[in-house]
Amino acid sequence: MRRIPACSRRLALIAALMVTACIGGYYVIAQYVPPALERDEALVARVIDGDTIELADGSRVRYLCVDTPERGEPLYAEATQRNSELVSGNVVRLETGVEEVDQYGRLLRYVYVGDVFVNATLVKDGLARTLIFDEEEIHAGSLRLLEAEAERAGRGLWALE
Repeated sequence: MRRIPACSRRLALIAALMVTACIGGYYVIAQYVPPALERDEALVARVIDGDTIELADGSRVRYLCVDTPERGEPLYAEATQRNSELVSGNVVRLETGVEEVDQYGRLLRYVYVGDVFVNATLVKDGLARTLIFDEEEIHAGSLRLLEAEAERAGRGLWALE
């Protein structure tokens, strides 16, 4: 019987430890990835405000390219209510834009309920302004057009100016 040299045994042990560390590291890192990043549909558990929702898995989603009034600002309640009418208790389809997550760890997504594009509906209703950080966003142009239409018609936020 031929004996394996000690240096070969050490190399095999080191290789096995590296593979184990890589696999273990993958599972440790994977637990910090928000679950909704892995799928494109999710159930809405609650509406936080006019442009933010919480999914059934606990992930928070901030609508891409739109900004609704904050608490204490005019039309905050109306924007939150309209968002609730559109998404509460529904399964939403989530579409990724240029950025995945914002500075607060919220998922950044375009949101749809059936054929209704929620981000666009809020802008069209005058309950959201466009907020575009990256011109590469696929819906930036169409959202700006809807905003201009709402402004011309004096809807929502535009009626206040």
